[in-house]
Amino acid sequence: MAAALGALLAALLPAALATAAEKPAVTLSKNQAGQGGDITVKGKGWRADALLMILICGQATPAKGVPGGTNSCANAEGLAVTTKGDGTFTKKLPVAEPPEPCPCVVHVATVTGEKAQADAAFKVAGHPVKDLPEQESGGRLSVLTDTRLDGDSGVLTWFGAPPSRKLVFTVGNVGSAPVKDPVFRVGTSHGVFAPQWEEQQWRGTIAPGKKAQIKLPVELSAGAHGNYLVSLKFGGKVLAEQPWGVGRPWGVTVFWILLCVVVPAAVFRIGMAVVDRIRPNRRGGGRSRAAGRHRTGRLAELTDRLPKLRLPQGAVAADQAARTRRTKPTEDTRQGGADPNGTATLPWFTPDTGPGGTAPAGRLSAPSENSPTANSPDSPKTTKGNT
Repeated sequence: MAAALGALLAALLPAALATAAEKPAVTLSKNQAGQGGDITVKGKGWRADALLMILICGQATPAKGVPGGTNSCANAEGLAVTTKGDGTFTKKLPVAEPPEPCPCVVHVATVTGEKAQADAAFKVAGHPVKDLPEQESGGRLSVLTDTRLDGDSGVLTWFGAPPSRKLVFTVGNVGSAPVKDPVFRVGTSHGVFAPQWEEQQWRGTIAPGKKAQIKLPVELSAGAHGNYLVSLKFGGKVLAEQPWGVGRPWGVTVFWILLCVVVPAAVFRIGMAVVDRIRPNRRGGGRSRAAGRHRTGRLAELTDRLPKLRLPQGAVAADQAARTRRTKPTEDTRQGGADPNGTATLPWFTPDTGPGGTAPAGRLSAPSENSPTANSPDSPKTTKGNT
């Protein structure tokens, strides 16, 4: 039993070691194709369930990789693929012309997790071809310490100003020749997007076996927020990567909220002021009052022009006497509410019928309810001498 188990382990161990030592590789269905065509890309030796990006890049070779980074690749036509459990994949890729001339490669690299990449030589038919630039040999720089981002966001960044930091790192010259005024490439990427590279030159000379601390400015676009990755590259090789978490510019959000509240309120106030100035009923009311005054004047004028109606003399005298009888009690009341003898009077009684009063000469009292009227047959006849 032990012998059988040992034999099985001896058979499986070389295969496992071979799988672990296998490097990621890429093969193409065609080594040449024109724009508008497509090729099939196959890979093996990759990490299981890894997310990969497939690109066609210019000014690159399988031996030297992609010195210009993904800026020399056709990023818009790139595709993403996920490897299977055994580390293999198959993907059909459309052929596109990269922004740089050939020699070209099909570049495959991991997007997340441990970094791994592989290239396969490819020729884009009809695309220009140019030799690779010569690279200086001798000096080689290596990052000795962990990189960091120095600096802090100010008040303006809270209102959408571009966030900025200083990328600080220490490099050492591990080559045999000094490195003078090295040119680094600093890239910033957001999420799964490719880094945007920017060349920055450091002034100074690093002798062989010496080290130097370098600080390079890093700046994002206005209003940027989220998780970013800052990459450092020298000589076509990525030396270091540093994550950078940028907060949301809440000041911009507050500004837009206030703007959405203040502007409608101001427009409403302006509209109400305009309505108050051109309100129709005010002008209509002025016209109606003026027209009313004009009509009143015209009516008075017409009344004055109408002929006067003349009544008979007897009717006029009777009308005046009736008016006098109706208005006299009121006048007495207005003058003091009592007759000259001091007796209180009421409008419907004559002074002789008041309490304790005597009728003055020449005045007749109002008949009482129990007294016979002058026209009744039981009333006594009066003569001229009776009082």
